[in-house]
Amino acid sequence: MSAGPPITSLGAVSRSRGIEPVVLGAVAVLGCFLPRDAPSRHMWEWAGIGTVPPLVSSAVLAALCLVAFVVRPRWPLYVVAAVAWSLRSLWPPLVVASYSAAVGARRPGHVFALTVAGTALAVLPEYVGVGVSDLPPSMLVTSFGSAALFVWLPAAVGLWVSARRQAVAAALEAVRRQATEFAEKVRRVRGAERARIARDLHDVVAHRVSLMVLHAGALEVNARDPETADAAGLIRSTGREALSQLRDVLGLLNADDEPGERRPAATLSDVDELVARSRAAGVPVTRRDEGEPRDLPLVVEHAGYRVVQEALTNVHKHAGSAETEVVLRYSAAALEIEVGNRAGEPADPLPGSGLGLVGLRERVELLGGEFTAGPRPDGFVVSARIPVRAR
Repeated sequence: MSAGPPITSLGAVSRSRGIEPVVLGAVAVLGCFLPRDAPSRHMWEWAGIGTVPPLVSSAVLAALCLVAFVVRPRWPLYVVAAVAWSLRSLWPPLVVASYSAAVGARRPGHVFALTVAGTALAVLPEYVGVGVSDLPPSMLVTSFGSAALFVWLPAAVGLWVSARRQAVAAALEAVRRQATEFAEKVRRVRGAERARIARDLHDVVAHRVSLMVLHAGALEVNARDPETADAAGLIRSTGREALSQLRDVLGLLNADDEPGERRPAATLSDVDELVARSRAAGVPVTRRDEGEPRDLPLVVEHAGYRVVQEALTNVHKHAGSAETEVVLRYSAAALEIEVGNRAGEPADPLPGSGLGLVGLRERVELLGGEFTAGPRPDGFVVSARIPVRAR
């Protein structure tokens, strides 16, 4: 994730291995021997052009500074050196250059070089230059005031902006990293839930196939004709082979399970036990059945049990002793589960990752159902609809 445009780079300066103080110092020394009005009045005489009006001179110098600002992201300290000695006539470029250099600073040495050299560039030419004997002592104070206004203050603002950008970039990176970690956790939870569903399906299929093998064996023994006996024997041997393959697959799914983790799948008949445990923990839970309760496929009943279990666990974590109702609706096409609770505050809040609901959604949707969980005006509700004929 990008944090936005890159902060001003000090690429060339960083590779110069600390020569910027030397360059800035040389410019400061040069400025000591130049008249302070040289940039605006005598530059053209040096070039052999003659006298040029101050307005034109300043305009040309300003244009040159604009060119310098184009390259300032690459060489900010050198731009400071180029414009600082003309402080009197070109103070805006010095402000911008000082700010840019501070924004791009990556090491304390760069900031120190900027402060010292910028101060020298602003002070020395004024204080040590031609006509020093005519300057009043207050000129030093004035020069340092100019340095503070045009060098130190912009540099301080630049450092603050740089720190702010880095803090924002760090915060964005932390958010990106947390999002990546959460996505990975969700992926693992979904994978684990699918493995548990596969184990539940194994229990159902293995039970049915075992019955088929038993009936086929009995039919083979009691068959009245060879053709029927052979067919029953083929069914029995095929069923035994299917059971063996199912055990192999289950062994792969259980490879990472802890010893003793495997236990019979809970069903809707175990919901009363969940309700009783919640009541014992101080949560007033009521159960209500709608429709005619009946035996459902094991995977459907176990999924319904898991919805109730996880919903009550969330009540314990986040709502404390809030009133809670568990509703099971039986219809010809589906089983509907709704667990709603009023708003409440637990005495000892427990942290939650939200991954339990992710696993529930995965289980219900793999069975062709629908799952929702979210706030309601008076609390929170978890609901699921699971088709009786799962896909």
